[in-house]
Amino acid sequence: MSTPDRSTPDDRAVLVVGAGPVGLTAAAELARRGTPVRLVDRTDGPSPLTKALMVWPRTLEVFRGLGAAAYIDQHGLPVHSFRYNSGTDPICDIVFGDRTRPMVIIQPDVEELLHEAFTEAGGKIEWRTELTRLSQDPDGVLATLRAPDGTETTEEFAYVIGGDGASSTVRKSLGIEFKGATYPNVFILADTEIDGDLQRDAVHYYCTKNGIMVLVPLYNGRFRVFTAGPPGMRPEDLTEEVLQDFVDKRGPGGLKLYDVSWQTTFSIHARHAERFRAGRVFLAGDAAHIHSPAGGQGLNTGVTDAHNLAWKLALVHRGAAAPGLLDSYGSERAAVAEGVVKQAEVQTKAWMLAKRWQIALRDVSARLAERSGVFDRFYSPWLAGLTNHYPAGPAVDEEQGGRLRRPRLRNGHLITDAALRESLPVDRYTLLVTGPRPPRLAELAETYGDLVTVRSAPGRRFSAVLVRPDHYVAAQDTTPELDRIHGHLATLAPAGHLTREGHSA
Repeated sequence: MSTPDRSTPDDRAVLVVGAGPVGLTAAAELARRGTPVRLVDRTDGPSPLTKALMVWPRTLEVFRGLGAAAYIDQHGLPVHSFRYNSGTDPICDIVFGDRTRPMVIIQPDVEELLHEAFTEAGGKIEWRTELTRLSQDPDGVLATLRAPDGTETTEEFAYVIGGDGASSTVRKSLGIEFKGATYPNVFILADTEIDGDLQRDAVHYYCTKNGIMVLVPLYNGRFRVFTAGPPGMRPEDLTEEVLQDFVDKRGPGGLKLYDVSWQTTFSIHARHAERFRAGRVFLAGDAAHIHSPAGGQGLNTGVTDAHNLAWKLALVHRGAAAPGLLDSYGSERAAVAEGVVKQAEVQTKAWMLAKRWQIALRDVSARLAERSGVFDRFYSPWLAGLTNHYPAGPAVDEEQGGRLRRPRLRNGHLITDAALRESLPVDRYTLLVTGPRPPRLAELAETYGDLVTVRSAPGRRFSAVLVRPDHYVAAQDTTPELDRIHGHLATLAPAGHLTREGHSA
């Protein structure tokens, strides 16, 4: 394969495999940044199944960045609280504020808004197109694709993203192990109408001696029912009478189900790929990690995987950043996925406690967490995706602190001001500068003009904060020499890159 000059744009496309929420996010984010991309999926078209439905604020930010604000307002249902009950006795309410409130948006609507964003950026989904073989060397990836008519062609791509789900062909082609375990229980999902006294802007949890029952409101007035079933239960066993029996035994009483539109059974897995990258091929979403639906994090973690990867690939692909930037993807997203898997596992086990002393301890702990403000200060922001942070590495400098604004910004953490995040560019880094501008700032702007934009921020004392295109803090400096900022940008910039004046840096 040919070896493009890595300080100049690469004209080869990025191949994205899988046109679900993860693949669509990756493709749309790449396309909006001008990166050539092909998106293939072996199925006939979008699935009508509602599947995932809880969308948290950080993911909503990603979607709004793709131009989907109006679509979200039209199709989303705000969720104001999670209401937990032990049997029918209230334990606690997790009440969400404006900053942490999620929305219920069913997966077909999520895929539609992402498809619209991809199409508006010039993209097209290639349905009934299957990846059959994959090979790579340090310079590129060869992928064999089977077209709808059965013909196969082998093409060269700059990179490949596997967003093709838990049974990922991409992951299997790489021989990457999918480590973890499967819960022995069978779980049930059903979408139905419910008559009864049930708050329709809250998610209701009932942890009972007969098993867990969760009722989630949908925007069209229906409810999603989640519960555990007996071993061996199949989707065809889920008659309306069977579902009604589950709700009678585990719900609050007085609820009547009717017009069940969809039902299925499934197993819960807790698995993760041993690595998220092999050379020029990357795994994202369920292809890289799967876990319990507890907390509603699955779709969100996959979308933010794709978002994290896409901006890095776009910078490298256009020659504005060195390939070493891509080394940060695996370490950053594996850390987040590990935290999600562990938290989901803890909550799933808490749902399924059977011994009286364990149940009593769980209930007391939850009440204390509510009364002490632990849920408001820590758990809700974590669910919202606002407190995930990344370790020091190729895209995050060692922690040094800064004076830009309060609360103090931290390297590897999201910019705390949502309005500021929305105003920052997504195709390059931003250097936020407070106070008087030192002479070396002009040199920095000239040297790294293809990679960073300098912007003033309120403040009297000098401080410089380097913000990534995903609005996480990369590095900070409070000295006019800007050595830390220069040093970080020097590791990002490609060897032999050119300044805006055309001189070698």
